[in-house]
Amino acid sequence: DIGTGTGIFATIACQLGAKKVYAIEPSNAIVVAKEIAAANGYNDRIQFFQKLSTQVELAEKADVIISDLRGILPLSQNHIPSIIDARQRLLKPDGVLIPQCDRLWVAIVEAPDLYGRLVNPWDENGYSLNMVAARQLVTNTWRKGRVTPEQLLGEPKCWATLDYTTIESTDVSAEITWTVERTGTAHGLNIWFDTTLTEGVDFSNAPDKPELIYSSGFFPWLQPVDLTVGDTVSI
Repeated sequence: DIGTGTGIFATIACQLGAKKVYAIEPSNAIVVAKEIAAANGYNDRIQFFQKLSTQVELAEKADVIISDLRGILPLSQNHIPSIIDARQRLLKPDGVLIPQCDRLWVAIVEAPDLYGRLVNPWDENGYSLNMVAARQLVTNTWRKGRVTPEQLLGEPKCWATLDYTTIESTDVSAEITWTVERTGTAHGLNIWFDTTLTEGVDFSNAPDKPELIYSSGFFPWLQPVDLTVGDTVSI
């Protein structure tokens, strides 16, 4: 269990019959995980490592590796390098990875409230100050931000599939083109993902799905852009 946190997956694995579980967590949350394991009678079956998974050596390779290292999006920090390393060093050749893959989706969105929270302090500062330098910074990064299906200005596009059973590179890129389907003002891009945990077990944090802990990512444009039906947008 990579990124075991408070040890929920590790403890449930024991409950379901695992004879040996390796629980890996670099933060002090592992202290709570150890207490939960002991309270449930599993401290003799779970071996804890307070390290990054890339620093761990196992006495035997695992039959199953489960991880949830995504953050808001699957491209979080060292998620992909950690999974590549774990698959190569810590998993048996016929072992199982959970999740198996994530698919990244993107859509153009009309999101004045999300956009306003970023730019209004710099556009309308009340002192007639030119705050363009700060505005350029806040519109050149991304934020957590969920939208509704009604805010999409075109069909979502799947721009990347991260197949953890085969992935070798940490670089992900794509070129996408839309034909705008309704008139509106575009404020940026919204990115989310869906996942296959194992065969037949999936979930999604798409705008039309129930909200999950992951939310989605809002990538603001430098300026809002008025779009009409039939316009072409390429990224």
